[in-house]
Amino acid sequence: MSPASDFLDPRLTERRNPRSVGIDVADSLEIVELIANEDDYVLTAVRAVKHDIAKAIDLITDSFKVGGRLIYVGAGTSGRLGVLDASECPPTFGTAPEMVVGIIAGGIPALTRSQEGAEDSEAKGAEAVSELGLTANDFVLGIAASGTTPFVAGAVKEAAQAGATTGFLVCSDPPAEMSQVADLVIAVKVGPEVVTGSTRLKAGTATKMVLNMLTTAAMVRLGKAYGNLMVDLQATNNKLVDRGERMVMEVAGVDREEAKRLVSVAGGKVKTAIVMGKRKVNMEEAVRLLEEAGGVVRNVIGDPPPVISETD
Repeated sequence: MSPASDFLDPRLTERRNPRSVGIDVADSLEIVELIANEDDYVLTAVRAVKHDIAKAIDLITDSFKVGGRLIYVGAGTSGRLGVLDASECPPTFGTAPEMVVGIIAGGIPALTRSQEGAEDSEAKGAEAVSELGLTANDFVLGIAASGTTPFVAGAVKEAAQAGATTGFLVCSDPPAEMSQVADLVIAVKVGPEVVTGSTRLKAGTATKMVLNMLTTAAMVRLGKAYGNLMVDLQATNNKLVDRGERMVMEVAGVDREEAKRLVSVAGGKVKTAIVMGKRKVNMEEAVRLLEEAGGVVRNVIGDPPPVISETD
């Protein structure tokens, strides 16, 4: 590389995008079209690493089955997305808050206000995961769009030394050292951003997609869905109470009042209420049947009802 080109960054996420060099003179519609066109690359890039994502799902599921945790570690946008995905698991799948954990460089304040300097210390990343008391049952996923965030690297290295299974989710080629440390690397190469280095754009979208896949697929494999119904949800607001009652009505073939009664008797557990209504059993028997079936509703009451469209 000549001295004149020393400014070129080897990281894919830091390169300039030749398709957006005129963004500063584009009108609003042109900018929308430009960003939308760039987002087309995201799905292609995610699909290109589907086998790696599936491997990660298998590893996470195995960890959950032996009482382990999924621990996300990131900084900036990557950290916020990890915390977001972790925080959505309890209401969606009825999990304990400690089952999926999100760590962000800079701690809680970094969720709402940028703490950019917090990402520069490997030692702090190592300390953050060490405080969780890692075991060999845990799966620790480092998230770093550029692949070079020290905080994340330190956390993954510490996790590996503690015997945990480790993964690395990046949008660029990771450093050779991290490829050797992590048990699995998911490299979603979405290409240069519309605004150079702004990884909250395509890289952020790709990261959100992958995290959605990881937790959703792992939870489904644990029996937390019946067909495509989230039967292990926590009814913590009116919308979720209504959704839970509607699921009981649809699957068990009962009216609203009976659905409310079943959910109430089941202690708010929709999965149990469904089995009670469908098999005509009390709560204790429903719980027993589910335990024998490993929590998989389909193994207790058979296939879910067909989807009824508005035209039916």
